[in-house]
This record gives sequence, C-alpha cells and structure tokens, in this order.
Amino acid sequence: MWLLECLLVNQFTSAGQYSMAPHLETAHKLFWILMKSLLRFTFMFVNNCVAIPSYCLYLIVLQPLRLVDAPMFWYIEGVMFRWLLAMVASWGWCAGYTVTEWGDDVRPMSEDEAMVIVNHQSTGDVCTLMMCLQDKGTVVRKMLWLMDHVFKYTNFGVVSLIHGDFFIRQGKAHREKQLVYLKDHLDKYYYSRDRKWIVLFPEGGFLRKRRETSQSFAKKNDLPYLTHVTLPRLGATQIILDTLGPQQENGILGTEGSPPDQSNKAKGLQWVIDMTIAYPNARPMDIQTWIFGYRDPTVTHVHYRTYPIKDVPVESKALADWLYQRFVEKEKLLAHFYKTGAFPPVEGQKEVDSRNMTLDNVWLFFVQTFAFASGYMWYSILHHIYCWFF
Repeated sequence: MWLLECLLVNQFTSAGQYSMAPHLETAHKLFWILMKSLLRFTFMFVNNCVAIPSYCLYLIVLQPLRLVDAPMFWYIEGVMFRWLLAMVASWGWCAGYTVTEWGDDVRPMSEDEAMVIVNHQSTGDVCTLMMCLQDKGTVVRKMLWLMDHVFKYTNFGVVSLIHGDFFIRQGKAHREKQLVYLKDHLDKYYYSRDRKWIVLFPEGGFLRKRRETSQSFAKKNDLPYLTHVTLPRLGATQIILDTLGPQQENGILGTEGSPPDQSNKAKGLQWVIDMTIAYPNARPMDIQTWIFGYRDPTVTHVHYRTYPIKDVPVESKALADWLYQRFVEKEKLLAHFYKTGAFPPVEGQKEVDSRNMTLDNVWLFFVQTFAFASGYMWYSILHHIYCWFF
C-alpha cells in the first residue's frame, strides 16, 4: 500500500496537473476492496473445506440408519443440506446483498408439492434462490433442483448428487435421452426422499447466451419476441407434470379423486410457482460477486405468482402455449421493473406490495460454528485413525 501511494505521488507530482487527494482516495478504496475480497475468499474456501466433507462424513456414518429408518435419514440429510445452502446465503447476506419479495406469498404453500419455474440470467440466480427460500418452512431441505450438468463438477456437486438433484445435459443430441433419465430420476428419488418443491430454469441457459437464438427462433415461428427473458423449453416441464402431477381429467391436471394406488404419493403437484428474478439496472449478480463481495450492497427483487395445478394444461401444444404466456408475463414484469424500479401491483390491486426477506444472524452464526466444529471433530477423528495405522 505504501509503495502504491509513493508511485501515485511521483506520477502526479511530475505531471504537475493533477491533485493527489482524489487518486490517493481511489488507491485506498481499491486496496480495501482487494483486502476484503481476499479475506472473503479465504473464509469461503475454508468454509467449503470443512462443511462439505463434514456433510459427507456424517451421512457415511449414518448409513445404518438409512437401512433401518430411511425417512429419518433423509430428514437429517435435508436439515444439513439446508444448513449448507444457508452458508452460501450468508456470503451474500454479510456483503449487503439482500432480497425484496413481491407478488403472492408462497409461505402457506411450503408443505404442498409445487413446481417452481424461474428465469435465468446468471450463476447468482441459484444463490438468490438459496437465500430467499430459507424462510419458507421446510422448502429448502425438501426441494429438488434441476441444473446444468456442469454444476456436477463444482465443489457443491457432490452435495447435490447425494441430495438427489438432477443434472441435465443441454443440446439436441442429448435432449431425448435426458428426458428419459429425468423421468427415471423422479420415479426413483422424488417420493422416496419426501421431496416437495422441484425447481427448474425452463429457458435452458443464461439470458445473455440464449437471447439471440431465442429471438431468431421466435421470428421464424411467429412466437413472442422477448428481450428480458428467452422462450422456454417444454421438455423438462412436460416430464415433471406427467410424472408428478395428480390424475388428469379432460386434459387438465386434477387434485381430487386420486386413485387408491396413489395414496402413498400424497396429492401430487398442487401448484406451479412462477418466480421472476430482477436485478437493479439489469446487472445480474454472479457467483464471483457473491464470493468476493466487490459490488456495493445490492437488493435483488423476486416476484412470485402462483397457479393451481388444475389451471395447467397437460396436452403438449396447450402446455407450450401456457408456458410461453408465463414468459411473456415475465417480459412485461421485467420491462416495468427496469423502467420504474418496482414490479407492478397484482391484478385487481392498486397498491404495490413488497416484503423484505430477512435472515436470522444468530442462526447463521450457529450454522457456521457447527460447520467449523464439525470440521475440527472429523479432522481429529481421521488424524487418530491415521496414527493407529501409520
């Protein structure tokens, strides 16, 4: 830091036309941003090194319980999974990255089965969901994610594999096989692990990567021309509704009169929850920002709209039209937000209703403390085992 200041002094003194004060202030600000980013990265690296292996080791030790009482095993796994996601949420929370929620209140639906469709702009969308769903009852520990297969190879990939999330491979060459794999995956894991909400990004990729292709496709097929979102893909949505939805009546998903042999499958999906994520000035928050915290405190806005499953068509063409309409609505919501800084009021209401989502600092501190204590415990145990043999 001292060397940086000296260089600035020499440069601007010799030039004889600049004031030193503003540049020194900039240098100080840059220095503290770099220091803060380095400290945050170090903490998160260590956090991952203790939390993720601890999660895996706990579940290895608990394998006998899985054989004796599988529901209890998956309950414990879900609790630890939620704590891991809370740690990720805390990274943004402590940097001043918060969430304001708009539209329908989804908390009363936390124990119902629901399919959640979300627009996709950046890697930060997942972090935003990890944060804003923390206060929605048991949703986080009972949710199942559909995500791009590249996430399988990240540090969190092993956790998602154990939890039962599905990694989908994009591209025409893989599409048909992936849908078959998805159906098999849902049949095998969704009910056996007591999942409730299933989260997917129907656009199939980030906005910046798919916008041009989507607009070209829309032009050729006389479909809506979208700027703030892209046209969704139908495949995964169709499979989820066909596999997890309640019985069908005249092409509509029903919720009553389920056959007796489906009684062990609860009621099937009861809701479609349409979530729209908006970032101020249309600047998406990516995972690097969450890790390093170099952006000023930012409020991400999330809009919810809920649809009873009985209002969702099943037939492919009707479902495609229905899904396209949801993204046309997202386009209008985002256009209004980027113009005014707020989402429009719910239809039939005059006033805009928004809620600030909050996290409990004491609870976050407990979760982090438990993670580091667990890491130390497992290190001690493994160290003693190593010493016994060597």
